[in-house]
Amino acid sequence: MIVEHLSLVDFRNYATAELTLHRGPNVLVGRNGQGKTNLAEAIVFLATLGSHRVSSDAPMVRDGQEFAVIRARLSHGERRVLAEVQVNRQGSNKARINGSPSKPNELPRYAHVVLFAPEDLQIVRGDPSARRRFTDQLLIQRTPRLAAVLADYDRVLKQRNALLKSARARGVRGEGLSTLDVWDDKLVSLGSEIITARQRLAADLQQPVADAYEAIAGADHRPELEWALSVGGGDPEEGEDGGEGASAIDRLSDPQRIADLFRASLAAKRSNELDRGLTLTGPHRDDLVLRVRDLPVKGYASHGESWSVALALRLASAELLRSESPAGDPVLILDDVFAELDADRRQRLAALTAGYEQVVVTAAVEEDIPEVLHAHVVRISAGTINDEREAADD
Repeated sequence: MIVEHLSLVDFRNYATAELTLHRGPNVLVGRNGQGKTNLAEAIVFLATLGSHRVSSDAPMVRDGQEFAVIRARLSHGERRVLAEVQVNRQGSNKARINGSPSKPNELPRYAHVVLFAPEDLQIVRGDPSARRRFTDQLLIQRTPRLAAVLADYDRVLKQRNALLKSARARGVRGEGLSTLDVWDDKLVSLGSEIITARQRLAADLQQPVADAYEAIAGADHRPELEWALSVGGGDPEEGEDGGEGASAIDRLSDPQRIADLFRASLAAKRSNELDRGLTLTGPHRDDLVLRVRDLPVKGYASHGESWSVALALRLASAELLRSESPAGDPVLILDDVFAELDADRRQRLAALTAGYEQVVVTAAVEEDIPEVLHAHVVRISAGTINDEREAADD
């Protein structure tokens, strides 16, 4: 897949923006705070329906405006697709495909993007929510219909939490909570599908992550991925492991086995949930445990090892999408990554990514970017885009 052209209206610091991109490497250069990452963020939004920088949509809308527009012309071989999304400060977003109204969760069917960013270090060093976000954004690209499943789960979770808080405030227990059973059924149905999809993804990423890690780090430290599941009895969100039940669930468990554990976990934790007014079990409290040398990356890995794991996760994601998608390679975006890496990892990462159909690199210092990625250079200054190739053509 290629992004041929990107248009923005009232997105971040851009009142309007027009960016032409080319096959192969594209370099966006400019001092920090000029708008490079905003361009990358807009492309990523089309593929993942979210930002790698913020958890809500409102910050992406320019100050004083009610909505922003991201529009991109995408090339899938000989086929062209015009994808557009209206990002609203409040309320649901709207989308169009080739000019016709569409649901936003249809966009990832057409836009395939893998982003590398400094924030990726939080995937391995941060709290469980960073690892869940990484996983779920990849799930949406791999299986777009899961965007609706994840959204429905969040909606049901909010309703259930509201009911628990209300019950706690009113002191309601026992039979007075019959309505909670209805929300439990919905939570189990949606949550089991999410847990199963996450486990399958972790299993499918295992070998690509190991291969990418060795290519980046030049060493085989046996990287591993495994989900710690709250339905197993523990609470990974609060640092507890997945409990004894989790070890009995193989990575490709069928949803019914997960559903039975989920329902039993809800029953076991109901009293505690009523005390806290919070749902304490489900995929929203699971954690993706990453290990190298048989030790958890978080707390044990060096800075270099942590970066190697983070980069390996992104490279493995790209390879997985590349192998499964009939649309060709995903677009790779390397957002201010090279400034964070030593010279050896810079060269290794550049060599591993240069062969993709399209690569977009942002950097504050052009010299940080290895020569193999220098091709089409665009300079960004205070929201102004200066394309050196177009200027030369003039």
